[in-house]
Amino acid sequence: MSLDVFFGTTINLLGKTLDLRAQNHNRISANLANIETPGYTPTTLSFEQELKSALRDKGGGSSNFTSSSGISLRGEPTALELVNGTVLETPSGTPGRDGNSVELETEMGKMMENQIMYNASVQLLSRKFEGLKLAIKGG
Repeated sequence: MSLDVFFGTTINLLGKTLDLRAQNHNRISANLANIETPGYTPTTLSFEQELKSALRDKGGGSSNFTSSSGISLRGEPTALELVNGTVLETPSGTPGRDGNSVELETEMGKMMENQIMYNASVQLLSRKFEGLKLAIKGG
């Protein structure tokens, strides 16, 4: 069941984003671990467009009854919950003689960007919970 009932779309979106960023981190780590594996092609998890589409759908669509806040009324997963991302091959433009197309600098850049975005999502989620905590305490 969606947590929209209790927290709204923002917390669900941030939670899903954290999950997808963690999965992407694992892919980037695998790319780095295989930097000397002959014939290895790096991959990445693309999910941003899927998240945007899910938010536009507000978690539903015509085949899933949802309230105006995007809450699934049938207990079926919302569009946001169904976002899994797409695994894409991201070979470098100049693979090595062994066919490996992992570039250390590129992968490290992707890892840093992914980590920054992950940390930003954690901070936003933390602030959202602090706001809820403050509201509950009545201050």
